[in-house]
Amino acid sequence: MTRRLISILLPIVLAIQVATPARSQAPGTSRSKLVLFITIDAMRPDYLSRFEPQLTGGLGKLYRGGAVFTNAFQDHAITETAPGHSETMSGRFPVHTGISANTAGVNDTTVTLIDAPGPGASPFRFRGTTLSDWLIANDPRTRVLSVSRKDRAAILPIGRSKQPVFWYSPNGRFTTSTYYGAVLPDWVKAFNARMLPASFAGRAWQLLLPDSAYSEPDSVPTESGGTGFLFPHVEPTSPDTAARVLAEFPWMDELTLDFALAGVNALKLGTGPQTDVLAISLSTTDAVGHRYGPDSRELHDQILRLDRSLGAFLDSLFRIRNQNEVVIALTADHGLTPFPEVHAHDPNTGAIRVNVRPVLQRLSNSLSEGGVPGYGLNYIFGVYNGTGFSFDGGVLELDRLALAKAKINQDSLLRALRADFLRVPGVARADRISELARADTVKDRVARRWLHMFADEGKVALVVTLAPYNYWLGSYQAQHGSPNDSDAHVPIIFYGNDIRPGRFAEFARVVDMAPTLAAIVRVTPQEKLDGHILQNAIR
Repeated sequence: MTRRLISILLPIVLAIQVATPARSQAPGTSRSKLVLFITIDAMRPDYLSRFEPQLTGGLGKLYRGGAVFTNAFQDHAITETAPGHSETMSGRFPVHTGISANTAGVNDTTVTLIDAPGPGASPFRFRGTTLSDWLIANDPRTRVLSVSRKDRAAILPIGRSKQPVFWYSPNGRFTTSTYYGAVLPDWVKAFNARMLPASFAGRAWQLLLPDSAYSEPDSVPTESGGTGFLFPHVEPTSPDTAARVLAEFPWMDELTLDFALAGVNALKLGTGPQTDVLAISLSTTDAVGHRYGPDSRELHDQILRLDRSLGAFLDSLFRIRNQNEVVIALTADHGLTPFPEVHAHDPNTGAIRVNVRPVLQRLSNSLSEGGVPGYGLNYIFGVYNGTGFSFDGGVLELDRLALAKAKINQDSLLRALRADFLRVPGVARADRISELARADTVKDRVARRWLHMFADEGKVALVVTLAPYNYWLGSYQAQHGSPNDSDAHVPIIFYGNDIRPGRFAEFARVVDMAPTLAAIVRVTPQEKLDGHILQNAIR
């Protein structure tokens, strides 16, 4: 059988596997009363192996006592928060969830936030169902709670379901949008009334362990844009300002976990007899990683503090709920690529910052001369907008109608543009989706990951991929978002009474987690999934 035929038949085989529960897993016989799904934003799996001797809390507990898949990935191209979270409990790639990027995630002008400023957010772009929906269909008594610092990280794990969903507002309160209801529940108001974020005003972030416990130098000016990269890092003394910048300090995760535990008590999650869901996304590792990089002392200390905070949360949870009735899943929405100037744990020697602006400027000028209306090339929030096109994170979109009116041959344009991109140092490839569809997606993981984002060229004209470890020019922060392994490699861990502990080297994807959990809690997915059951995880 050829590899091409295997790549065609494999999704069909996996879909059959998901749709047909094992005979030993009859519906209604599950002992699990609570599914705890933890997503750690920008959590690279090597953080666990690098810092394992120092992990004495929750991360250490799950890593040493769970089913750990060491060859695990977010197997799609745009490795950002929104697409990654849309996969966690849906079992489907972004091409099927409809969430292709942060900019096309949850932002929604038709709804407003409750007791908080800022743009509205909802899952209106999300397509399909999630584990929460399957559980509710199986038993309408199922209760769900999803919390995060970020709106998209709280909303997308449970999809369109109007269950309790809350995220942190820079005004120091947890909020939700009018998509979910008109007012905040009393327990959320009571938690907000404690004004915990204000209590961190003036607090210094010091190292958790003695200086000798950290191998990373604390003198790397590439970090933090060249300013404020030395310990200690001190919160502003103004309570309002402290609440606004809390996201960049480790106690943001502590606050999120405290809020989640308050929700467990208020909503009586895990008290049965049905299976409930608690989704928690912890975002500080992403903020710290962006600012200081994956090889920084700050990131090392953040992981240690997250380990302790998660340990305290699990201890508190297991005091009020039977540990044997809780199944835990842990993953990340994406990884993180080290600064090109920092060479510590990754083979990134020779990495550069890639400047494609000249290519886009020539494109804009050419289209303008050809009669396409526009106002030149602009760069705002990481997106290039030019005459007749936009370019964001390697994705080129054309105004096809404007080009057609100007009688510009789009195929000829794209051939020339592809050649122009490939002449830029640091660009590995530039592809049309129609070309990728003919690739050997078993061997070509970059082609496969782009196809897991986009089904056709209706929206996307060209996708540009940088060579591994290269950066797009234009940001001082550490980056992710590429289809390369440094951004796609994530941890996948299952833990609980129904889980078989061990290290498993099989290829695993985040889309495999929802069908695996569905098998464990004995519910049937309501649609065809891209993922399959990770049988090695099940006891």
